[in-house]
Amino acid sequence: MDKQQLIVSSAFASVLALGLLNTASAADAVGKEKCYGIAKAGQNDCANLSGTHSCAGQAKADKSPDDWKYVAKGTCQKLGGKTADEVKPAQKK
Repeated sequence: MDKQQLIVSSAFASVLALGLLNTASAADAVGKEKCYGIAKAGQNDCANLSGTHSCAGQAKADKSPDDWKYVAKGTCQKLGGKTADEVKPAQKK
């Protein structure tokens, strides 16, 4: 196998692996909901509502109202957070 073929094969394997990760992530979200205002600094699950960051683990403060974590459906309010339906209308004001 020459170097070019090895590089192409490696790139193809990487693309396949990324596809499998996205599928697993979507499967993990079944039965869960986004809960805003409960994430500790650096422990949010993804982008925040205000758009100041776009990745997991970038929350700057504990319990920021626009950062979220996935929790089991129906448990968000018990944890002191708000669901997306509660937060998004308030964010537009």
